[in-house]
Amino acid sequence: MSITPTKLEIARDLLKDSILEKDEKIQSLIHKAKERINYKTIKSMLNLPSTANSAVDGYGILHHTYINNPKTEFEVIGVAKAGHPFKKKILPHQAIEIYTGAIMPEGIDTIVMHEKCKRLKNKVIINDKIKQNQNMRPIGENLKKGEIVVKKGKLINAADIGQLAASGNNKIDIYEKLNVSVISTGDELISTETDNRLKGQIYDSNKPMLLSLLDHKFLNIHDLGIVKDNRNELAKKFADALSKNDVVISSGGASDGIEDHTQNAIRDVGAECLVWQLAMKPGKPMAIGRKENKIIFCLPGNPVAAFVCSKLLIKPLLIKQAGGVDLEPLAIKIPSGFEHKKRKGRAEYLRAKIISKKNGGLFDNSWKERSGCNFFSNWCRRYCRNTYGLRDS
Repeated sequence: MSITPTKLEIARDLLKDSILEKDEKIQSLIHKAKERINYKTIKSMLNLPSTANSAVDGYGILHHTYINNPKTEFEVIGVAKAGHPFKKKILPHQAIEIYTGAIMPEGIDTIVMHEKCKRLKNKVIINDKIKQNQNMRPIGENLKKGEIVVKKGKLINAADIGQLAASGNNKIDIYEKLNVSVISTGDELISTETDNRLKGQIYDSNKPMLLSLLDHKFLNIHDLGIVKDNRNELAKKFADALSKNDVVISSGGASDGIEDHTQNAIRDVGAECLVWQLAMKPGKPMAIGRKENKIIFCLPGNPVAAFVCSKLLIKPLLIKQAGGVDLEPLAIKIPSGFEHKKRKGRAEYLRAKIISKKNGGLFDNSWKERSGCNFFSNWCRRYCRNTYGLRDS
């Protein structure tokens, strides 16, 4: 029976629309929330800064006095430092010695850097042209009270945590972790922990790669080992994994060969097969099943295909199911520097690296003569979709 492979974008949209987020939350201290997914939109509890303050070290004066007489000798009546405000009002012909971050006392509206001033005992003269309100940070310049700090579904990073702290937040609600199990399949596979490798056996590279690729704090990853090429054993492993996890990822056995059992195993556990075969290279022989709101991803055994499918399809969908909204991987268009013929209607992802040129960046795939799909040293460098140099054959 002829099967029309599904385009990657269509498969991703289909699954994004059908997947429900895991709507469970826990509370976390903000410094422990890095790489977790924010549960609800958080707004600033205050203005930042909450008072007008100085952006530089210098002298605070009233601009109007300077405009009337630029040669005014301002009387310096005190010092203002961050955490140590000057509490008296500054009169028109007076000045305050002020430091970065210090609250601006009443009576001044302009800060002049000390390099632009000449100090004469308790007097100061301005030696530069100045503008009103220069070198001051107004109330709410960074954040206004009620302004959004972190949106719902954002993957929290260190910068977010700094803003959360500055805006008065100590604890926040985050999504519970998504439980994901990873399985490798194949009679020929052995663990890298095995000392004796027999003839015909190969080390399992997919599972360690997937465990590393998915090593994020918003996921609980479970290593379920290697399953032999046996339909009943695989179905039993799928059923056990689904009972304890939100997502199951297997690699190998996703083609149509005699020993490829993932499609049948998906059906054996009562799951619906949503996608079979993708219109992409590498990565065509991939199956995706769903049972209620639990997903089974069956990756090809080819390591490069498994990596590309995981990066472009599985990882964005895991973020979605975990409550996240930042799904798309970073994409940058630059000239390819080479041409490549591809089959019409199929996306192709080529090994390449970005090299620097005087007139900008450029992809290079000078090692394409060594383009066997299992050549790890190449795909470890960079994977790209060639959008400028591809031509349909």
